Amino acid sequence: MNIEKVEINGRNIAVVRSNKILIWDVQSALDLMATVQYEVGCNRIVINKALLSESFFNLKTRLAGEILQKFINYRVKVAIIGDFSAYSSQSLKDFIYECNNGNDVFYLPTEQQAIEKLSTLK
Repeated sequence: MNIEKVEINGRNIAVVRSNKILIWDVQSALDLMATVQYEVGCNRIVINKALLSESFFNLKTRLAGEILQKFINYRVKVAIIGDFSAYSSQSLKDFIYECNNGNDVFYLPTEQQAIEKLSTLK
């Protein structure tokens, strides 16, 4: 895992990269948050969807809700980047839409858009 700290608009943002899945359950998400906080001191994180288990995107598992609630509880803003068009679930599309209209979790196509979005939040 590689964590790059980016500063923009006075905000520190961690961009997490890896060649393997980093989040497959709630504990692994908590571990990632703790590692990012310890290593680079950021509470804004950009992660590629490839770093998340596919079960995250199946809302029936409730994994996405449980994990994202932890991010919100610990006041960590997160942007998940990638192409989400391959998912046909209307529920997931609605979930992504609602997240993108909130203040804590975002699904965006590119790393640059994610960094820009996280840098403009209060």
